[in-house]
Amino acid sequence: MPARLSAFALAASFLTLSACSSGPVRRVSEPTASIQQLRVRADGAWDVQLRLQNYSSVPMRFDRTALALAFDNGPAARLDLQPGLDVGPESADVVNATLAPLPAGRARVAAALADGASLSYTLSGSLDATPQDGKQRSWTIQRESVLSPVPGLPGALR
Repeated sequence: MPARLSAFALAASFLTLSACSSGPVRRVSEPTASIQQLRVRADGAWDVQLRLQNYSSVPMRFDRTALALAFDNGPAARLDLQPGLDVGPESADVVNATLAPLPAGRARVAAALADGASLSYTLSGSLDATPQDGKQRSWTIQRESVLSPVPGLPGALR
């Protein structure tokens, strides 16, 4: 009997240890990008705050964005950036960029600001990111959202 009990105890110990060895689940999910703020500079360029969202359970390094910004009337600007930004698990961070908008984009933002109106936008393209201890991957981004004028902050949309 004692030999059976010690064999059973040994087997139970191995099962318990093997259940603990896997550690936390490592989930890599598709990241996304959106515009947190667009502000028109005096020289006509735009200061853009691009929000990079990591939905993974591990940290991710955002290496490159190749995104086209379009408004309802067509192409507005390009966000071709190399942020080199590390974002923690299930978190977001912002990268700042100064863009030279296309004439149609500049006109559309000026009209929205003058009218105090919202502005629908689309970000499309790709986002390259590297999960912690993983290989760099490229994700296709297609994001639609809306920017609205910011009260008390002239020339800014959020």
